[in-house]
Amino acid sequence: MEDVARDVMAGLENLDAWLLVNHDQQLTVYEQIALKLGLSRRAGDRVSKPTRFINSRDEGRDPVDVVLVDEAHLLWTQGKQSYRGSNQLADLRTRARVVVAIFDQQQMVATDQYWEPDELRQLRASASQVIELDEQMRMTSSEATYRWVRDLVDLRQVSDIPQDPNYEVKVFDDPHALYAAIREKAEDEGHGLSRLTATFDWEFVEKRRNNGKTWDVEIDTFRVPWNLQLDYSAAERRDLRGRSWAERPRSIDEIGSTFTVQGFDLDYAGVIIGPSVTYRDGRIVFDQLASANRNATQRRTLANGCKATVAEDLLRNELNVLLTRGVRGLYLYAVDRELRDALLAAQRP
Repeated sequence: MEDVARDVMAGLENLDAWLLVNHDQQLTVYEQIALKLGLSRRAGDRVSKPTRFINSRDEGRDPVDVVLVDEAHLLWTQGKQSYRGSNQLADLRTRARVVVAIFDQQQMVATDQYWEPDELRQLRASASQVIELDEQMRMTSSEATYRWVRDLVDLRQVSDIPQDPNYEVKVFDDPHALYAAIREKAEDEGHGLSRLTATFDWEFVEKRRNNGKTWDVEIDTFRVPWNLQLDYSAAERRDLRGRSWAERPRSIDEIGSTFTVQGFDLDYAGVIIGPSVTYRDGRIVFDQLASANRNATQRRTLANGCKATVAEDLLRNELNVLLTRGVRGLYLYAVDRELRDALLAAQRP
């Protein structure tokens, strides 16, 4: 590690370093940044998805110098698609002299990303160095407002929303009103990157139409398409190259999910908390039967060979990701009547 560090400090041009991320939207942005900075000559050179990197390098080859893995909690911990291994992070460690993994266990959102508690302890113990990042840098809120979000997610409690001059938390009794408020923010040049998102509680199949129509988030008379379904002309696609979903102007006409906003900042984040998140007897309860996210609700084969449901953890993490996207504000609507009433009551006049 010290040799690699000296190479970096000396600015050697032949340092073999890679940035990997298992998220399509972030990959697009990182590839464009690398091209603009002259760090790569073409897409896939120095910036890559983990599977592509692993499959292109046998264990017997000389390892690269450095691999930086952003959103390492999205790495697969079982075989999937063209990845034939059992743990991507373990495979990366055999293919690089140094692996720097940015990892947040509260952002694992699918069973194929899941780490058991014992596995996480072993991972920490095997690392050369563990650096704890104990302060969040996205939300410009007071500590009290941040704690309110953390209590909602971690303790499953709905407490009074703090008064905060630097960060706006607002609860709506109607999804139309929420959407209108986010649209208004998006049209304001100062808050342009404001978008509506939702928990994955409505059906969506990527790259396939729903009987010729879009897959929509539907609540009574409210109906808005899920993300990545708008049709663009060839000229528009060229203009949007390198932009994430949220950065596309017309994405205000769709609803985002963890698959499009995880890892990104929004000025104001609108969140529709779907029916998988309920409120019973003074406590938030996750209902996996109400979720459309099969990647979170299907059973996972554990290290001991038994199959188990880990949906409770993953649905909580999905909520966590969505509630922490907003830099300046968070606008909420809950489908579950009891949860909506609790949130409205927590909103001081």
